[in-house]
Parts: sequence; structure tokens; C-alpha cells
Amino acid sequence: MQQNYQDAMAMVRKFGEPDLFLTFTCNPSWSEILNCMEGVQRPEDRPDIIIRVFNMKLKEFLEDICKHGIFLTVLAYIYIIEFQKRGLPHAHILLTLDSESGRI
Repeated sequence: MQQNYQDAMAMVRKFGEPDLFLTFTCNPSWSEILNCMEGVQRPEDRPDIIIRVFNMKLKEFLEDICKHGIFLTVLAYIYIIEFQKRGLPHAHILLTLDSESGRI
């Protein structure tokens, strides 16, 4: 935890304060999760499937933001994944945008 904190502070020192705070939350009703359920299983019965689908969707979301420029040019980002009481993951994402491309 200490190393992660120091890494985040080093990013702030180099790139400045983050411009956006996003929360990406897992939805147990995603079709990719429901299609893997067998019989009377519920999503909370298969945390392995939930986390795999969540990680794939999170990577796709970050790629859309960083490579496809949805929020203009991203200089730096950092995120952490947390788990809710029901076992569903969510990610907190901090984005630092390029000031020359304009701020939102």
C-alpha cells in the first residue's frame, strides 16, 4: 500500500493534479456473465467469471479512454480495484489530461 501511494504521489508531482475521477462498477447482469451461468446458478455463485469479465471490460474501457481519446489526450492514469460487500468489483480511476488539448 505504501509503494502504491508513493507511485501515485510521484505521478501527481510529474503530471499535476488529476482532472477526472471515474468509478467503473461491475454489473452482474452483463450478458457475458449471464451466458456463463449453468442451471440455477447466480452471478454471486461464480466470482471467477465475474472478475474475468470485469477485468476484460475494464481494460477495454481504459483503452477507449487512453488510446481512442474519449476524454481528449490522457497524460497519466492510475486506478485501484476494490470489492463491495456483495463481492462485486469496482475500480476508481484518476485521469490527468493534457492541458493543451483542453480541459473538460
